[in-house]
Amino acid sequence: MDKTTSGWFNGFLGVLIFSGSLPATRVAVMDFSPVFLTVTRAALAGLLGLALLLAFREKRPSRDDLISLTIVALGVVVGFPLLTALALEHVTSAHSIVFIGLLPLATAIFGVLRGGERPRLAFWLFSCLGSALVAGFALSRGLSASPVGDALMLAAIVVCGLGYAEGGKLSRRLGGWQVICWALVISLPLMLVLALITFPPSLAGISMPAWVSLGYVSLFSMLIGFVFWYRGLAQGGIAAVGQLQLLQPFFGLALAAFLLHEQVSAAMVVVTLGVVLCVAGAKRFAK
Repeated sequence: MDKTTSGWFNGFLGVLIFSGSLPATRVAVMDFSPVFLTVTRAALAGLLGLALLLAFREKRPSRDDLISLTIVALGVVVGFPLLTALALEHVTSAHSIVFIGLLPLATAIFGVLRGGERPRLAFWLFSCLGSALVAGFALSRGLSASPVGDALMLAAIVVCGLGYAEGGKLSRRLGGWQVICWALVISLPLMLVLALITFPPSLAGISMPAWVSLGYVSLFSMLIGFVFWYRGLAQGGIAAVGQLQLLQPFFGLALAAFLLHEQVSAAMVVVTLGVVLCVAGAKRFAK
């Protein structure tokens, strides 16, 4: 398998794992507070990441890498999980998943700004068209949904795109799993303290689905998914492989309908189909 094919394969596995994140977060915030969920998933993943780094005796990142790792941590360890958890108190996971269609454009923009990539003009036309479909859908549903939830999701997309691009760039030097592990370890002291402070006063009312969801977002969404995702971005290119995120709404909407019994409207399906067609065009002109 050549490097480019490997990049797309790893990227696809990452997207597949991430697709369960928003439905799982939706279940978890029914019993846990958004802040507790955010810091606890980061703390649990951070402990696992630390164990991996120690087991494989990875050398510490250089001082120059610490800034990039901090950006990754702020974007994908803290920013995206917290903002989406807050958003899911106002909107359904099915509604929020459509916003994931904006992630490829955000990732590509930061791939240019932080990763030095230069996609062709046609790439931007397809990416912007896909994003316009998503934005138009959000605006058309804003009055009946939640402007607060939509705003939080948009902010989450921006910080996540930055964290993805920064991590993809850094993975070329440090390796995919090493980047997310070091970002988690940097965040670990603060996350552990905050997890203890925000710990629920009683666990009696916490349902089993909430515990399972917490385990999923801690192990898969916060660690395992990034092992494949950052490796894919490093091998296949940040802007190009980042377009695979347009598949995430498909998987996420299916999970929301199957697991949470949420209504998936015809408009959601049409928008998702539209943005997936756009990614096919964007992929062709990514380089």
